[in-house]
Amino acid sequence: MRIATFNINGIRAAQRRGFETWLAERDPDVVALQEVRCAPEKLPDDVFGDHHLTYEPGHVAGRNGVAILTRERPTAVRTWDGEVFVRAPGEDHTHREPSPPGSMARGLTPFDSEGRYVEVDLSDSPLTVASLYLPKGGLPAHLQRPGGREQPDGGAKYERKMGFLASFARQLDRSRRAARAAGRDFLLLGDLNVAHTELDLTNWRANRRSEGFLPEEREWFSSILSPRTLVDVVRQVRPDETGPMSWWSWMGGAFDRDTGWRIDYHLASPGLAKRAVTAGTDRPASAAERVSDHAAVVVDYRD
Repeated sequence: MRIATFNINGIRAAQRRGFETWLAERDPDVVALQEVRCAPEKLPDDVFGDHHLTYEPGHVAGRNGVAILTRERPTAVRTWDGEVFVRAPGEDHTHREPSPPGSMARGLTPFDSEGRYVEVDLSDSPLTVASLYLPKGGLPAHLQRPGGREQPDGGAKYERKMGFLASFARQLDRSRRAARAAGRDFLLLGDLNVAHTELDLTNWRANRRSEGFLPEEREWFSSILSPRTLVDVVRQVRPDETGPMSWWSWMGGAFDRDTGWRIDYHLASPGLAKRAVTAGTDRPASAAERVSDHAAVVVDYRD
């Protein structure tokens, strides 16, 4: 089974840059998408090929939006916003489908309409798959300086992200346990906006006080991983390698120098992680061939 996660930075822009070609050539069985950034009624026709679409767009115009593409229609869908949009291959419109109550952990209400999380139970495999777009955040107040990349906000974005991390840890534990109780493996896919270790970004020394690599963010990441709960699949397959990076700035030739961050992940329950055969990033051959500022992270799992 081939599974991918891909922050596409807008489905319409990604389509223009070659998303459909990537999807056809790589032919994944499951794809988690982040930053779809499109109202359901404006999704391009046939852009998802022969896959069924499950889409949580959120209510923030032009931002966020997470989706999961599957070979077959899922047997169940869950999100925080009360409903998702679904579309079968060949359809030119989406249908609303309710999410069961009680799908959201305590503390996530401020994020429930932002299009950040959706999960499905596959119908052709005993597996629950989730797609997450975690807030980027910011710096704590004491690290902010006037004239930086972003205007000082007193640490508001930092505090909001840290609140999300604390609450999402509960969500993750709930979803993982529910999958196990149902006899399913669990797989979290997505853009987590945290580089976990020094191997996960090129210039780690220069970024020790950057959002996405703060000690408290990395400590949180460590807390959700263990051999008995969730495993970072790419790092398991490629334990001592720097990267492979999955995000590069559009600016300054970062892609050509491979000056990037590994912030897109497969976090799998142990049984599924053991079945990973190959794992890596679909880094294009040149900057001109990029579909997004992220690259897809693709793992092949034994059935």
